[in-house]
Amino acid sequence: MKNIKNNFPHCFLFLTLNIIQHYFITFTPIERRSVLMKKIGTFILFLLLSLTVYANDIADVAAKDTTEVISLNANAYTNRLTNPEQTVEDATKALKLSTKLNYIDGIAEAYRVIGIGKYYLDQPEKAIENYLNSLSYFTRNNNLRGEAKVYNNIGILFRDHDYERSLTYLNRSLEIAQKINDTKLVGSLYLNIGNVYTRKNNLYMALKFYDKSFPIFQKLRDSVNLIQCLQNRGVIYFKLNDYDKALSLLLEANAGAKARDLNESVASVDLTLAALYMTKGDFTNAEKMVQEGTAYTQLVKDPKLDYDYKYTTYELEFNKKNYARALGLLREIYKQDSVTYKTNVSAQMNLVEAKRRQEEQLKENERIAERQAYDRSKFWAVTVVAGLLLVVIGLLISNVKRKAKTNSQLTLLNGEVSRQKDNLDRINHHLEEIIDERTKDLQLKNKKLSEHSSYLSHQIRGPIATLRGLINLEKEGLVDQTECLDMMDKCVSEIDEKIIEMSDMLHNPPRV
Repeated sequence: MKNIKNNFPHCFLFLTLNIIQHYFITFTPIERRSVLMKKIGTFILFLLLSLTVYANDIADVAAKDTTEVISLNANAYTNRLTNPEQTVEDATKALKLSTKLNYIDGIAEAYRVIGIGKYYLDQPEKAIENYLNSLSYFTRNNNLRGEAKVYNNIGILFRDHDYERSLTYLNRSLEIAQKINDTKLVGSLYLNIGNVYTRKNNLYMALKFYDKSFPIFQKLRDSVNLIQCLQNRGVIYFKLNDYDKALSLLLEANAGAKARDLNESVASVDLTLAALYMTKGDFTNAEKMVQEGTAYTQLVKDPKLDYDYKYTTYELEFNKKNYARALGLLREIYKQDSVTYKTNVSAQMNLVEAKRRQEEQLKENERIAERQAYDRSKFWAVTVVAGLLLVVIGLLISNVKRKAKTNSQLTLLNGEVSRQKDNLDRINHHLEEIIDERTKDLQLKNKKLSEHSSYLSHQIRGPIATLRGLINLEKEGLVDQTECLDMMDKCVSEIDEKIIEMSDMLHNPPRV
């Protein structure tokens, strides 16, 4: 069934050509008229029904599959903070389905969400590769909102390695978001730009952007970003040594994240709370936060958070004067730092390699687009040919009908001429009998009658010759049918008048 749908135009063309060939080979010209009149209506009805079912079926399937792609991408994005592996799995399914449908926006969004999942799994080289793939598809489809979201994601990816490059991408995204009036994206970008300034230790500039984003998320009732905003503001006030305000904001963010099962956010907030409690000398609560945060980190499988918790544990043990335990943790951290340094260098190299692969992928996408354009052109060419065949069939039907009507009219006219000829023969026979009976009378009037006979014969042959000429003109198609019939009627009437005149003259001869 699937193959029939995909090749429907070709099947239709093949079927039409076979029907026409069978029609002209099997039937004689006379039989063709009858068969064509009976079958063509059924064929056209079948064609229209088939086209309608075919178009509706394709539209329904495409709409259903497109909705499934959107749903998969949305679910994958929702799971990014709780289960990034599930995010990658669902987005990969969406990518396969959207590629099959050639749903460009679906392909682009699937690549973007896969990149987000890879980012939360601390795989930056794979994240940038997917982001660049996504950007190429969004750009190709002229989707500004999609482009802005990808620039935002790339900016976040560079946030911990290259502050200026991160700000470049984030500001590019902000410019597009403001242009298309995407309020939610604008709020997220304010939040992310603030995060970069936090890492640059420009705390007041960071707080300025956080304060811009907070009312936007309140208006949108975006609980996830509100929690993130509360956490970030808490970090700023902690660094500004306003511990009470920082503690209030962080505890509120922690409670909100737990209520919504945002494991990544809970682990991140707990890390800052542990540092805050250590600064205040409350080692009991600090240890509690470390234990809780470590458990959440294991759930989300974030290597970076795992490293941060090891370092925070080291600081906690050092402040508690458990130097042996602190030294052991410090050795682990040193080893992990060495591996991390190598990984970062490798990641930077892989980013360059990913960009090169992305350029190759972009070229491949262009080739695919050209092939798809060729396939569309071929489909429309087949459709046009099929349409022309239908027009030819219609013209054949019209021609057959016109010839049948003309033949019928000519048959009627020939019958009328034959009847007039029979009448003339009977009249001539009757005249011969009258002439025989009245030989004596006719001999006296022979000369006069001969003159009248010659005259009347000339008058009758003139209309008959005209009638025959009109018949020949009609056969050649040189005279309009209506005009021809009128003129024939006049000729017949004239012949009839002359016959009556001859009859009167024979039955009532003039006196000599």
